[in-house]
Amino acid sequence: MIVGYGFMEHGYAKLARGPEDFAGILHALGMPFPELLSWATVLVELLGGLAVFLGAFIPVVSLPMAVVLLVAIVTVHLPNGFSSIKLQSVTMGGAHFGQPGYETDLLYLAGLAALLLGGSGPLALDRIFTQRKSLQ
Repeated sequence: MIVGYGFMEHGYAKLARGPEDFAGILHALGMPFPELLSWATVLVELLGGLAVFLGAFIPVVSLPMAVVLLVAIVTVHLPNGFSSIKLQSVTMGGAHFGQPGYETDLLYLAGLAALLLGGSGPLALDRIFTQRKSLQ
């Protein structure tokens, strides 16, 4: 459930700022088709995150979600190291942090793997769909 919420939060942030802003970031990273990839990422994060949150279609949504995570690790987070929290300084204005590493993305990948291998739980929509099919 937390993995789904995290994905939805990231997708909503990209949507709220405007997918064209994210497309600019993708262009700066040298990604091909940045406008298309921007919208694809937003949709994967929002719809895939919602599906994981509800425990629905886990095998279907896990692959595109894992691809988004792996691309983020390789293109953005890997040069920043492992740790997701890089406290640089604390001033009167508060704490100042550096760029995050790939730690959180690995946790999300582990969460998706756990859902794939262990199932999405007794209250998940996937379980309800499976039970209905077995009753028919």
